[in-house]
Amino acid sequence: MLLLISPDGVDEALDCAKAAEHLDIVDVKKPDEGSLGANYPWVIREIRAAVPADKPVSATVGDVPYKPGTVAQAALGAAVSGATYIKVGLYGCSTPEQAVEVMSGVVRAVKDHRADAFVVASGYADAHRIGCVSPLALPDIARRSGSDAAMLDTAVKDGTRLFDHVPPDVCAEFVRRAHDAGLLAALAGSVKAGDLAELARIGTDIVGVRGAVCEGGDRTTGRIRPHLVAAFRAEMDRHVREHAAAAAQSRS
Repeated sequence: MLLLISPDGVDEALDCAKAAEHLDIVDVKKPDEGSLGANYPWVIREIRAAVPADKPVSATVGDVPYKPGTVAQAALGAAVSGATYIKVGLYGCSTPEQAVEVMSGVVRAVKDHRADAFVVASGYADAHRIGCVSPLALPDIARRSGSDAAMLDTAVKDGTRLFDHVPPDVCAEFVRRAHDAGLLAALAGSVKAGDLAELARIGTDIVGVRGAVCEGGDRTTGRIRPHLVAAFRAEMDRHVREHAAAAAQSRS
């Protein structure tokens, strides 16, 4: 599993840089503008400069409306600013057709600029609370639009978590559908260390966290600390090893 960490600005990105050996992707977002809130282009550039060159930078485009042209321009702006992973929260798309239209525009805009860019179609485990596309529709939306990954997060940050809205068996189906479509599957949404055994078991490719590596476990008032990133990664790797060993034993 890959570990994606979401600093809220340059200062926290510098702390991520200190823990670079323990993470795989630095994700630029603006938490006070939503779960996938977009940060400023200059912040993306500064964070790109602050973290090691071999660590890809991801940028959220926002919890976007159903405005395909607007979203395509925003996604291109994130790519131009230095992000190689572009995440789009399909907040305002109520049907798969709308979501495919938005993501198709993003894919064209971003990959015309940089062919190796990685586009992530992001939905919400608590989609029923905001009226957007259902979680299990995301892998097919990503496939049809030419995206590279499907992701689930939570839209409403009220203390509820990924598994509160999409139980592990449904997340496993999400991962299976993504893999069947040739996509990576990313899961986030107040993920804690206690969730890692299930995430490893269901074959998650990317785990996104913020609060779990912040002081006090608080994504809003806490600050990312390198030692918490290191501890989370160690626990994640332990569960991956244990699952791999159990799977190998069951095959023998």
